Amino acid sequence: MIAVMGATGSTGRAVVERLLDAGRKVRVIGRSAERLKRFVDRGAEPITGDASDAAVLTSALSGADAVYAMVPPDYGVPDPRAYYNRFGETIEKAARQSGVRRIVFLSSVGAELPSGTGPIAGLHDVEERLKTLGVDLRILRPGYFYDNFFANLGLIKHQRINGGAISPLVPIPMTDTGDIGAAAADELANGRFTGTTVRELLGPRDYTMKEATAMIGQKIGMPDLPYIQFQDADVVGSLTQAGISNGVASSFVEMSHALSEGRVRSLQGRRPDTTMPTPFEAFADRFAAAYKAQE
Repeated sequence: MIAVMGATGSTGRAVVERLLDAGRKVRVIGRSAERLKRFVDRGAEPITGDASDAAVLTSALSGADAVYAMVPPDYGVPDPRAYYNRFGETIEKAARQSGVRRIVFLSSVGAELPSGTGPIAGLHDVEERLKTLGVDLRILRPGYFYDNFFANLGLIKHQRINGGAISPLVPIPMTDTGDIGAAAADELANGRFTGTTVRELLGPRDYTMKEATAMIGQKIGMPDLPYIQFQDADVVGSLTQAGISNGVASSFVEMSHALSEGRVRSLQGRRPDTTMPTPFEAFADRFAAAYKAQE
């Protein structure tokens, strides 16, 4: 039995689908029974509840051979690093009490750094906590999610620009969420990792924000779509206006600086096990479909 946290999220969903396709027994964990139903209909065992509750998560992990562990985003928390640490403590406690011996944990490129990286520093803390368990732990460190561009759909549609706090001309590692889920599922199903190991998950190449924006622009009929680097205060202001806490917004800006300055970067480089197949151009097609669906 393989337990999957965040089963209805972008990476968790891909993990579950890949495992079910392979005929594996899967336990899906999520807050909404309705959203889990698609997997239950395919034979998955559901655990409905809040994974931040140690009792719920311990029950979900009990009897599992392995678990896909991750910290779901919560954009309303005032202190994101404290949130990551609370959630990490819950995962640690549930792992100890349930006795699960194999964990694949979703982290991020740059999580080797203890500070100055925004939410990635929270993932660093969780990594360090999970290392104390003495289990077989595979840490996955993908790059900047392609899916993050969906947050700017409205900006592109209404103002005909793309933008953010990241520098427009610095190549950064990016990764498709479907590739992350596929890699995680393969790790869980094949079970070849032992001890604590790290595997980066990188797209076919690094992309600049200007390049990525141009690809999106071509797909949506705006070939001259510009990327603008906004002032930090403007980014925080727009994010908080959208309902994101000031703490989370400021954390995103800090991460953007770390990416722009090259501090959040690949350490392993591209090799067969770290290079994912999906190029940004393929994501741009999905973005275009979402863009056109709003028309």
